[in-house]
Amino acid sequence: MRLHHYGEWKRTPKDTFFRRHRVLVLNPGSTSTKTSVFEGDEERCTEEIQHPAEALKGFEGRPITEQFNFRKEAVLRFLADQGLGLKDIDAVAGRGGLLRPIPHGTWNVGESMLEDLKAGKRGEHASNLGALIAAELVAGSGKPAFIVDPVVVDEADPKVKITGLKELPRRVISHALNQIATARRYAEEHETFYERINVIVAHMGGGITVGAHRKGRYIDVNNGLDGEGPFSPQRTGSLPPGQLIDLCFSGKYTKAELKLLNKGRGGLIDLLGTADMREVERRVEAGDAEAALVYEAMTYQIAKGITALVPAFEGEAIDAILLTGGMARSAKLVGELGRLTVALGCGVKVYPGENEMAALAKGALRVLSGREVAKDYSAAN
Repeated sequence: MRLHHYGEWKRTPKDTFFRRHRVLVLNPGSTSTKTSVFEGDEERCTEEIQHPAEALKGFEGRPITEQFNFRKEAVLRFLADQGLGLKDIDAVAGRGGLLRPIPHGTWNVGESMLEDLKAGKRGEHASNLGALIAAELVAGSGKPAFIVDPVVVDEADPKVKITGLKELPRRVISHALNQIATARRYAEEHETFYERINVIVAHMGGGITVGAHRKGRYIDVNNGLDGEGPFSPQRTGSLPPGQLIDLCFSGKYTKAELKLLNKGRGGLIDLLGTADMREVERRVEAGDAEAALVYEAMTYQIAKGITALVPAFEGEAIDAILLTGGMARSAKLVGELGRLTVALGCGVKVYPGENEMAALAKGALRVLSGREVAKDYSAAN
């Protein structure tokens, strides 16, 4: 215990006498596949495998599933470079893709899930490959493949989804993996459980989602994928509906161009020509009035998104506001959000970065250690 206390021993007696499961974690993105191996909670090796534009060029305009073998081989090379094989892995956890709306938790990768992802009926995204590759790697071994808290986690009440137009109910798509992992981390630090806390989590990255977590349920969040909520470095956020309709029929843009403006070329890119928050803050510090106004507007919209979730807690006290994502590294932004939300009467806690790899590993480990039962995805979900 003295060795542990003085920082010379990273493992506790529990780690010494009980098995530390080894989990392979896969997180496919548009131009990379993040890959890690965890032993227990400890990340033993990791690499963000970059896929050059020339390597991906042949897949342009084709279903994302056609990248399956290309990405799988990259993962196998990573394992080989680390001196590991699939026999050394206890489970594989992949980033969940665009599935049916489901509750939060760790999910077994089964045939129904694989069929949905291969069909791509709910959208094409690189994250769809996470479960597909995970299932292939464990095929025939008897070892489990999981996904954890995919972007389609939806535990919102029906009232949250109703809009003034019957044909357009709200969809719930968000940074669920990091949202829930951040809330769990806060609970652990306060020696309690996710099921016993009320927190608002703001994930601030290329897209921004602000979610309400009440006693173990993820009950409301803006649809960050489609552009709802605050504008962000790359997304327009919610727009004035009447003006947007006029713009759509103005002939100025094609549908594809408007889609790209909404997600990819909007937000700070459209307003200031950069998605780099550090560059924006440098301009503000240098006295750039336009940058200062845009920065203030974005901060205001994030704070507005946070405070707008108060009704979701049905009068219960909110324990904390949690700020996460890449933008949470900005002391200036964190300070401003703390000032603008102080009326809520709860503290602000900061967890910078996306923490997705650890979140995937922990989801698998909860099941492997018997602390959680993995859910099965089926037509009934």
